[in-house]
Amino acid sequence: MRVFFSTGEPSGEILAADLLGAMRNRVTIDAEGLGDERLRSAGVRIVQRTRGWSTLGIFEALGMLPRVVPAGLRLALALRRAPPDLLVLVDFGAFNVRLAHLLRRLGYRAPIVYYAPPSAWLDSAKRARAVARVADALTIFAHQAAFYRSLRLPIAYVGHPLPSTIAPRPPRAAPPAGGGLVALLPGSRAGEIARHTPRLLDAFERVRRTRPDARAVLVAANDDAQRDAEHTLALRSPLPLEIVRDARTALRDADAAAIASGTAVLEAALLETPAVALYVLTEAQMKIARRVYRRPYITLPNLVLDEPLVPELVQDAATPEAIGAALERLLASPETQRDGYARLRAALGPPDALQRNADWVLAAAKRP
Repeated sequence: MRVFFSTGEPSGEILAADLLGAMRNRVTIDAEGLGDERLRSAGVRIVQRTRGWSTLGIFEALGMLPRVVPAGLRLALALRRAPPDLLVLVDFGAFNVRLAHLLRRLGYRAPIVYYAPPSAWLDSAKRARAVARVADALTIFAHQAAFYRSLRLPIAYVGHPLPSTIAPRPPRAAPPAGGGLVALLPGSRAGEIARHTPRLLDAFERVRRTRPDARAVLVAANDDAQRDAEHTLALRSPLPLEIVRDARTALRDADAAAIASGTAVLEAALLETPAVALYVLTEAQMKIARRVYRRPYITLPNLVLDEPLVPELVQDAATPEAIGAALERLLASPETQRDGYARLRAALGPPDALQRNADWVLAAAKRP
C-alpha cells in the first residue's frame, strides 16, 4: 500500500510515526510524506522537509506564507498526478485543511483520512465542517468526537494513541534534599524557544540556591534548537546542564520537569514524571488568544480531566521564581500528581488504541 503522510510539527510527526508502525503490523506500506527527522526515522521518504513550518498565531503564519504556499501547490499537483492509495493528514490544520480542499477541487478522488483533526480545543464549527467535507476524520480526543457529533458531522474516535507507547515508570522517591535532575523543555517552535529558554534557565538557577547539587537537561527539538541553546548557554554563567535531543528519555530520567504546554506535558504525565507547564505568547498573540479561547486550562492533562492536575504558569505568571518554586515543590513531593496521572491514563481510552486507530485508517483506504 502506498501511503502519504502530511505533518507539519514535531507532535504530528510522533503521531504519524506511531500510526505508521501500527499500520505496518498489518500490511506492507511504502510511505512518503511531509515532515522531518522523526518521520524519516520511521521509514518515510521525506519529499518536503517541514522544519520551521510550525508557527503560532496569524503574525508568525503570515511570515511563513512565501515558503509554505508554493510547497503546498507543488504537493497538490504531484499527488493529483500520482495519487497514493491513502493520504493521511495529521493535525497542522493551517496547511492540511487547505491542501485537502485544493486536492478535491483538482479532482482528487483517493481516500483522505484526517488523523487528529485541528481545533481540538477551540471547538470551531467552521473548521469541523471544512474537515468533514474533504476527509474521513479520526480524532484522538473524546470531547472532539462529541463536538463533531453535536454538529451531525461524521467522525470516529477510539482513544489517544500515546498510552499504547508510553508505560509509567516505576514510582520514584524524592531525590536527596540538595540535588535532583530537572528536565527543561522550552518547546519546538522558534518563538517558544526564544521566550521560554531564558525563563527556564533562570528557574533552574533559582532551584540551585536551595539544591546546590541539582542538575538539568535542556531538550533541543532539532539542530536549529540545539544551536540556539548552545549560543544562549555560552552567554551565561556555567551551569551543570546538558543539552539533549530525546525528550522522552529526558522526561523518564528526570525527578521533575518544566515543560512548554503541548504534547510533551502529556508524555510526562503518562510517564508519571512530576511536571509544571508554562507558556508565554507575544502581547499581540495574547490579545487574540483572549478573544478566541475561553477554557480554564491550556495543558492537555488538565483539559482531559477538567482539573488543574499539572500547574500552569501562563504569560506574566511564568516568572523564573514561580517556575523554580513549582519545581522545588515537585522535587520535594513527587507523589502529589501520581493519582491524577493514573486517572488521566484511564480517561484517554483503551491501552490498545494505537493499533485500533491504525486498523480504522487501513479500513478507510478500502471504503468507496
